[in-house]
Amino acid sequence: IEKNGYHDSVYMNAAKVFQGIRTEKRKDRTLVRYGGDSVASPLLPSKDEYSQRVSYELAFSALKYQDLLEEILLDSCVYPCNSIPDDLTSLLVVMLYDLQDRKFRTREICEEEPIAEVQTVERYLYSSRTKLAAALARCRIKHDAVSIEYILPETIRKQEQRASALPLCVWINTFKISLEDVFEDLKKKGFTRVETLSDLDHYTYCIDQHCHDVLLFPSSHKEELLNLDLFAECKLLLQ
Repeated sequence: IEKNGYHDSVYMNAAKVFQGIRTEKRKDRTLVRYGGDSVASPLLPSKDEYSQRVSYELAFSALKYQDLLEEILLDSCVYPCNSIPDDLTSLLVVMLYDLQDRKFRTREICEEEPIAEVQTVERYLYSSRTKLAAALARCRIKHDAVSIEYILPETIRKQEQRASALPLCVWINTFKISLEDVFEDLKKKGFTRVETLSDLDHYTYCIDQHCHDVLLFPSSHKEELLNLDLFAECKLLLQ
C-alpha cells in the first residue's frame, strides 16, 4: 500500500513520545541537540484509535533508526538549521523517518487543523529532499545495505523477522457486532476462513482454538485490515 502520510497531530504526538524515549548520547559525543519545551506537554487528543497507534509506531520507528536519521541530517547539512529550533528536533527526526519511508514523496492528506510547527518542519524537509535522499544513499553504500532495515544490528533484525512472522490477533467486539456478521463482512471483503493457523495464507483468517471471539490473520495484511470499516468502527480490535 502506497503511504500518503498522516495528520499533523499524529506527527506532533509521535514527536512528544520520541522525546521521552530517545537514546541519550554522552555530552562529548552529542552532535544533534534535542530541546524539550515544545514537545514536553501532554499528547494532543487523538482523532481515533488508528491515529493514536500510528503516533506510537512512528515514535518507536524513529527510536529504532535514531542513529541513522541523525547521520542523514548531519551528512546532508540539513541540520543544524537556524529556522528549526532545538525544541523541534524530535519532530524533525520523526518526520524525516516518515518522509524517507514514503520515498520522499509529498504528503497527500487533507489537513483540517494544521499545526504550525509541523507545517514548518515539513516544508523544510521537503525542500531538502534531494540532499536527504543522497545522504541516505551514501549511508546505505557505506553499510552495504539494500535497505535501511539491513543497517540495524543483527539482533534487532532477527527480532523483527520473528515478529513479522507472527499472525495478527484480532478481537471481535461482540458489544457492537455478532461473530456471524463479522464473518459475512470479511467474506464480502475477499477474506476466506480456514480451519487452522498453518493454513493461513494471503487473504485468509482462522478462529483461535482457545477463544472463539479472536481471529488470526496473516501479518502481511495489517495495513489493509486496519483500513476496513470494521476497525474504524471498533467492531474489530487489534490485539
